[in-house]
Parts: sequence; structure tokens; C-alpha cells
Amino acid sequence: MNTLRAFSRQIDRLTDWVGFALRWLALALVAVGVINVVGRYLGAQLGMQLSSNALLEFQLQAFSVIFLLGASYLLRHDGHIRVDILNNQLKPRTRAWIDLVGTVGFLLPFCLVMIHFSVDFVVRSWSRLEVSPNPGGLPLYPIKTMLLVAFVLLLLQGISHAIKCLDRLAGAPK
Repeated sequence: MNTLRAFSRQIDRLTDWVGFALRWLALALVAVGVINVVGRYLGAQLGMQLSSNALLEFQLQAFSVIFLLGASYLLRHDGHIRVDILNNQLKPRTRAWIDLVGTVGFLLPFCLVMIHFSVDFVVRSWSRLEVSPNPGGLPLYPIKTMLLVAFVLLLLQGISHAIKCLDRLAGAPK
């Protein structure tokens, strides 16, 4: 079990690092949003186009990355929505069983299915070096790759979560 705990800690470190990086991406998202809005209104006053499709697409792609990669971070820090009225009334051991069954029975298979179907989607995008059809748009293959990366990270964090549930069921403290 010590090896599994060590593996779980490594996954948690990776997820925490991703979460830290997402904070900086969120800051960049806000900055680009401000630049885009100021550019749009200032450009209208000056009779120039100071905004661009690339900035708009960056905002959309940055938000997508935060949403996709943030799922594993939320799981790591138990931030997902639960029915707390019921959950808080359950014994810790019962909660661990419910978490384990939900993780192994639903989360991990869902991640595997999404990974399976995402691989071809991502490979096709990379083979064409797919770019947005909008004038001045950004490449799409990196953001499509994030779909695959996100589900791999969520799968790993799900495995870590299952290990922690097994640990709690074996009697170790949370």
C-alpha cells in the first residue's frame, strides 16, 4: 500500500502543479480580455481596428484549458458539487465506499471512453495542422490536444482518489 500511496502523492503533485499553472493562465485570460475590450472601444474612437479574432480565440481557448484541466484539480481538492445534506450525515467509511464505487464505476470508465474517442480526433487535427476558419484565427490542434490531456489527468487523479478511498477503508486517516 505504501507504493500506491507514493504513486498517489506523485499524481497529486502533478495536479497541484497544473492548478498553479492554471492560475497564471486565468490571469492572462483576464489581461487579454481587458486588452481586447479597451482595443475595441479605443479603436472605435480612433476609427481603427485594435481588436482581433486571435485575441477573441485566445480568450475562448484559455477558458477551455482552464475548464478542462481544472477538473482534475477540483477532484484533487474535493471541489466538485455533492449533495452535502446527505453526504455530511453519512459515516466516513460509507462516504469512502460511495466515493470508491463512483470513482471506479463511473469516473475511470468515463475517462477511458473519452480518451479512446479523443485520440483519433486529436490525431486528425494534428495531421492537418488544423487552424480556425476565422481570419487571423489561431491553430486548433493544440486546444484539441488539451481534450486528451485533460482526460488523462482526470484519469490519473481518479486513480489517486481511489487509492485514498482504499486507504480510508483500510483505516488510515483522511
